[in-house]
Parts: sequence; C-alpha cells; structure tokens
Amino acid sequence: MPRKIDLENLFVSTQWLADNLSSPDILVFDASWHMPAAGRDPRAEYLAGQIPGAVFFDIDGVADHSTDLPHMLPSPEVFEAEMRRLGFGDGMRAVVYDSVGLFSAPRLWWTLNVFGVDKVSILAGGLPAWKAEGRPLESGEPQRTPRVFTARFDPDLVADAAAVRAALESGAAQVVDARSAERFHGRAPEPRPGLRSGHMPGARNLPFPAVIQDGRMKERSGLEAAFAAAGLDPDRPVIASCGSGMTACILSLALAASGRAPATVYDGSWSEWGGRADLPVVAN
Repeated sequence: MPRKIDLENLFVSTQWLADNLSSPDILVFDASWHMPAAGRDPRAEYLAGQIPGAVFFDIDGVADHSTDLPHMLPSPEVFEAEMRRLGFGDGMRAVVYDSVGLFSAPRLWWTLNVFGVDKVSILAGGLPAWKAEGRPLESGEPQRTPRVFTARFDPDLVADAAAVRAALESGAAQVVDARSAERFHGRAPEPRPGLRSGHMPGARNLPFPAVIQDGRMKERSGLEAAFAAAGLDPDRPVIASCGSGMTACILSLALAASGRAPATVYDGSWSEWGGRADLPVVAN
C-alpha cells in the first residue's frame, strides 16, 4: 500500500517559493514535457527563462533506454547519479513546476516519491502563475555543486502489466485511466502508432482535465465529484494508467491532494498494454 503524502506541503505558493528561493535545502525543478505533436522544446524554453536557480529534469532523457516504451522509470542507480549531478542531496526539499501549470510536474513528483524523497512539493500554478505575477526569471544553465543523494526505491508506487492484470481480475485494486473518453472508448485513434484502441476490461475512465482547474489541482470538493463521476472509490487501492505514464501521475497526485494515499502508477500504461497482443482490450 503506497504511503500517505504530507498534505500540508504537497503544494507551495509562488509567494512561499519566492520567500524560500535562496534556501540551501531547497532545489527547484523544471519538469516541463510536451506531447511530440505540440512541437515544443521544453529544454530550450527552460534555457530561455526559468525560475531563478531551477534545474531542468529531462523526463525523456533520465529514463530506461533499454525499452522502446517512452520515459519509463530509470534504474535507481541512474536516478541517483542524476540527482547528485543536479545538486539535490539527501534531506533536501524538491519543488517541482512545469510550463503548462499542472501537466508534467506530477510525473517528477511521483518519480521523486518512488525513489524515496520525503519532501516533494508542487508549485501551485506552475511557471504560468510565476510569470503572471511578474516574478523574476533567469536564463541559461545554472551551476550546481554535486550533492550526496541516496535512491530508495518504493515498489508500492509502481505497477507493471502483470500487477494491473491481476488487479483487474481480482478486484484487489481499481484501475483508472486518465486518457480522454474518446480514446478510452476506442472512438479516437491513439497518438502513438501501432497501438490498439480501447481500454482494459474493468478499468474506469477519469480524464485528467477533470481534476484540474485553471492550471491547478481542484479543491477537495471538486476532486471528490470527479472521483464519484468516474465510479471510483478513492478510499480503496487505485492503480492509475494513461497513454504513457505521464498524466496517470496527475491522478496519483489528485488522490494525495484529497488526503489519501497516492495512486500506484502503471508505468508502461497504454503504450505497453495497447501494444501487446497478449493483453485484453475492449472498445465500447
């Protein structure tokens, strides 16, 4: 069972970050990522203007490259080395943002939790909120002194295809899909070629925009309404899935924001499930 998250520090405001930006025990991460069709280069955008002192975490680059599945979790050793290089050490607090508001930052929030970081916060409103308030930006690559970081892998936060199939068959956990209703029901093609359309038998559909409002996580009442509309019991174990393991992390964050344990994330998500002929798919 995934551990509960410290709700009090789950989100921090732009004012809080501005007041604490110079703390040596805080490191800010730009975790921006975009779908390939968006035609945006998140690293180039970061270099052009980032929150002062922020480092860029490359979600596609710091990944398991032994598989053709997109941005799968790296090994603990690879993640540990990257955190040390970026200057993030044991006991520090990570503050994560993205350039959309709330889209890819939850992926790094989840990844940091997977590797045992206890203090992880999301910047409420992300970079758009920071910019809208006229707060300062820097350009270029900041120089960071390497720190000692120890990765501690938490298997309870990660599910593979076998675990998802077992959960669907036994009912031990609810599987919730963050993709759009059109993709979930097989009425729209998948953006990645070669994948079947549809969903896992018994999965529920909770499109990730249903838990977001104006680039921020909805208040608890809005989250509860979204869970209920999807037929989800948030007090029972949840495995979140999506297209490639990105927006599933938004649903995991939504569970945490409602005061519950974060959802376990199926890292391979539909990129794996929809591409494997041995796994069942329904379209309706």
